[in-house]
Order: sequence, then C-alpha cells, then structure tokens
Amino acid sequence: MQIEMIQQGRLAGPAAGICNRPRALSVQLAIGLVALSLCAAAAAVEMNSLYTVEVPLDANDPDAGNLAYQTALTEVLVRVTGTTAIAESGQIEELFPNPVRYVQQYQPGADDTLLVSFDGPAIEKVLRQAGAPLWGYDRPLTMIWIAVDWGQGEREIVAADDPQRVSADARSIDRNRLLRERVAAVAGRRGIPVLFPLLDIEDLENISFSDIWGGFDDLLLQASARYGADSVLVGRIRAGSLQMNRWTWYLGDERANWNGETGEIINLLADSLAARFVVDSRSPMETIRLTISGIGSVDAFGQVQRFVENLRGIDEIMIDTVAGDRIVYKVRVQGGMERLQRALELSDILELADPFSDSVEVVPLDDDRNPFNRYGDDGRQPAMLEFLYRSG
Repeated sequence: MQIEMIQQGRLAGPAAGICNRPRALSVQLAIGLVALSLCAAAAAVEMNSLYTVEVPLDANDPDAGNLAYQTALTEVLVRVTGTTAIAESGQIEELFPNPVRYVQQYQPGADDTLLVSFDGPAIEKVLRQAGAPLWGYDRPLTMIWIAVDWGQGEREIVAADDPQRVSADARSIDRNRLLRERVAAVAGRRGIPVLFPLLDIEDLENISFSDIWGGFDDLLLQASARYGADSVLVGRIRAGSLQMNRWTWYLGDERANWNGETGEIINLLADSLAARFVVDSRSPMETIRLTISGIGSVDAFGQVQRFVENLRGIDEIMIDTVAGDRIVYKVRVQGGMERLQRALELSDILELADPFSDSVEVVPLDDDRNPFNRYGDDGRQPAMLEFLYRSG
C-alpha cells in the first residue's frame, strides 16, 4: 500500500479540523479532537479524526518509524473499540502484525512527533472479522463544568478559553489552561468530544462557583442546554488536598458519582460512554420498524435519510410506507432496538415520540399501515420505534 505524505499546511482526508476550520498542524492533535465551545451547535459530534494521531518520534532510534506506527495504531484501536483492553490483551500484534500496511499518510510534526493517518475501513474490516467492538464516528458530546479551590481563597471555574486578566493573575491563567489541556489530551486519546463553558455573560448570570461546589446540578444541566451537550460532567477539585476530587456525571436520566484525579475520570467517562454506544460486531442483525413523523418537506426528508443511512451498524434501510408527514422505515440493525434508539437520540433533528402525544397517530389494527400487520422474513413481528422530526 502506498503511503502518502500529508500536504504541508493542511491535512487531507479524515484529519480535517473540527467545524471545518483550518488550524496549524503544530497544535497538539489531541486538543484538536476536542469539540470546543465554538462547535457546540450540534448535539452528537462527528469525530472525523479518529484514525489520525500524533505520536512521539525518536530521531536517534533506527527503528523509530515502526515504533511510531505501532504506538499510533494502538491509540487508534483504543478509540475505535472504545476500550483500553485491546492494548493490554496482545490482540494488536495478532490482528495487525504489520501496522505500516494500514498507514495512509504521515508527516513529521513539531517537537519530534509524527502525524499518522490510517485506513479506517481496512482497520474496521479486520476488527469486524475478529468480533471486536466498534464505536462509530458520531459520539456523544460532553459538557464539563469544573470548580477548582486552589486554596488561600483562590477559586475559579475552568473556562473554554483563557480569561482576560491582569498580568498578576498569570499563574491562575496557566493553572486553568493546564487543567483544560489535561482533559483535552486524555479525551483526545480516547476519541470523545468534550467542551468547557464560555463563561460569558449568559453563563455568569446563571452559574457561580458556589453552584458547582454546592451540588446545584439542576442549574448546570439547564445552563448546558445552550451548548447542545448529550452528557454533562461536573467536577469539584480541591488542589493540594488529601480529599478526593468529587465528580458527577449525567446522561439522560442516568447519574453517576465518581471520585478521582482528572485523567482517571476522563478515562472513566470514555468507558461509560462506550459501554452504552459501542456496537458489538458479533451481535446479530435485528429488523426494526422505525416511524418518523413531522417530515413536511423534501429538505426534511433528505436530512432524516442521510442521518439514518450513516448510522453505524445499519445493514439495510428501506422505506416501507409513506402517509402524510410520516415515513415508516424497515431497518436491519446490529445491536437491537436499544442501540438504535440511543443512536437516534443523539441526533439534533429527531426526538423520541411521546406515545400519548396528539402528534402520534393511532392506526387501527386492521389498517394496512399498522406495523403489527407486518412480519419480518423470520415470520416474527418486528420491534417498533417512533421519532419526531424537529424542524429548525
């Protein structure tokens, strides 16, 4: 396989920057993977750089290239399987004995590093054949609120950018930045999009340090809505103290309380998200009838169609019936109805229908449109899901 050099000044293919904004290649790729607050308009974030990593390169080691490729491939596999277990199991050497075969592009980076881009479809094919888990490009976006008590009365909330302060506050700015970059680095290695609050006028009118420290998380969840986050992580850190840092994580109706250092918690966040969204490539295909209502235009149909067709684990999707603004799809999906529902709930154009809502049409049992009258190829009635299209 021919390996292409990445063009100087821009990265072709899957390594394009988030939000389609150009950025210097000298910026650490891990931070580039993080969905910063400027990109917060979308719900789930499409992680286009999953197969591109930046790793150390020892110029004095004659085997530095091969070692860098092995290190880069290991990081990529942790991202796409959603677990660090693959790096500890010896599977990598067994499944990918010659990592360079999967390298598509490379370029020397800053500070003795190498930027490597891999062939994603080829890697996924090997993983699928081995029955390994796979995590798609669309991943939940996590909003992170961190309150830090530095001691001696110094308290602050970690923001998405360095605040405008006088030079006397330079130490505080540096500490804020280092903590933010620590989160970004771990999140980048795991391939999960995270963002911090802008702490602009709107945020500061609604949230204070005391709200975070005191556990008034309902206020934080409300303040996170403007960022379009799928999950929210709240951290309370007391620097230089023997007390454990306290964290609370929210995903929908779920809540988890954790204690630990920042890097440990971000890894735990990645593990928790992967446990809910990774597709087991060994799981059987199931047929599900998916009804989406509220589709009132060709543009709306195109949006829905593109989103559903690009879902990871979808083997086949076809339109079964169309009636008014409702479309019933027949979907063959890997991972079952729960997995499909979780994936659809990440969309910013769909919402799960309330079965008691007036917008949900009641179709008589003897009506040909009623999915209960339809059977799959195996003679069983398929599971059903109903979602509403959200315009605008």
